[in-house]
Amino acid sequence: MKSPLAVMVLVLLLATALAGCVASPNSFKGTPRSSGTVAGFWLGMWHGFIAPFMFVASLFKPNLAIYEAHNNGAWYNFGYLFGLACFFGGGNRASRRKCA
Repeated sequence: MKSPLAVMVLVLLLATALAGCVASPNSFKGTPRSSGTVAGFWLGMWHGFIAPFMFVASLFKPNLAIYEAHNNGAWYNFGYLFGLACFFGGGNRASRRKCA
């Protein structure tokens, strides 16, 4: 049987690790970047589509990011997720019938 102290320490460590993953507000939302534009749906979709490639590139070049901080909020996020879904098949594999 596990001691209550070990369980409490494990729970606190897990809670601390999960707290580090909590999203914070984007202070750049709605503010234009250096080019004077704010990323919207279409740019979000493009960024979502190229995100796997940009992730690999960002491992070697620290000044690259896979997400645009200067975005318009929900529409950019929707486009980003839509682009990711398009890249990874969009659930097409799950709806395919399997022949016997």
